[in-house]
Amino acid sequence: MFKIKKIIFIVTFNISLFLILMIGIQNSSSKKKVNFIAANTIDLPVSFIVGISFITGTFAGSFLTLNINKE
Repeated sequence: MFKIKKIIFIVTFNISLFLILMIGIQNSSSKKKVNFIAANTIDLPVSFIVGISFITGTFAGSFLTLNINKE
């Protein structure tokens, strides 16, 4: 039951961060492309790239702690 509550908290926290990010980048004017191995993305605001990286890191890190705390 504790893990389910923790997963719900993680998901709602990251969704709220994403919504705040979407509101915050409305007036962002500096845009860059992200270079992958074989392709480039469209021009994205720098704040979006940084914000999505942070949200992805918190999401992945939160699920890593779920597996470490096995009893």
